[in-house]
Amino acid sequence: MDRDQVLRAAAALLSRKSTATMDEVARAAGIGRATLHRHFAGRDALVRALEDLGIREFEGAFDRARLDEGSAVEALRRLVAESERDAQLLAFLVTENQLFEGDQINEGWARLDARVSALFKRGQEEGDFRIDLSPAWLTEALYGLIGTCAWAVMDGRVAAKDFQYMITELLLGGVRRSVEK
Repeated sequence: MDRDQVLRAAAALLSRKSTATMDEVARAAGIGRATLHRHFAGRDALVRALEDLGIREFEGAFDRARLDEGSAVEALRRLVAESERDAQLLAFLVTENQLFEGDQINEGWARLDARVSALFKRGQEEGDFRIDLSPAWLTEALYGLIGTCAWAVMDGRVAAKDFQYMITELLLGGVRRSVEK
């Protein structure tokens, strides 16, 4: 099993059980604990590797969503659709405080944030999104909704087929600019 396969198995487990031990991760990956430790010195190294994987996956999702094409509303819908595959990994990563403390914050988060914030800013400039909510806040809200919906799907409280609809309708209902008549 190669490193990426081990990471994907770890992501699948940790997305469901964030407190899983390294022994549990090794079992989920179908390898021994010693083999897992050859790939990752400990939990911190594993989580950092998952962070790199998550950032790569989400950058790919953002590319596939073609954020600069069409209206900001259409681009946001495509972004949610493209993010669904790795939503469980995002749900795990955004709750791992160690990733966002101190001086070791991965610059990939800033790249992702900048791309999503630019989408919300464009939507504001086009008159589709509210201007009283900052693009930075809307970016955090999007991550929160994706992560929360992923947890709800994993727990069986939300049908997987409703993932995209629930996120886009709630977010767009909240970010759309209402026009007074």
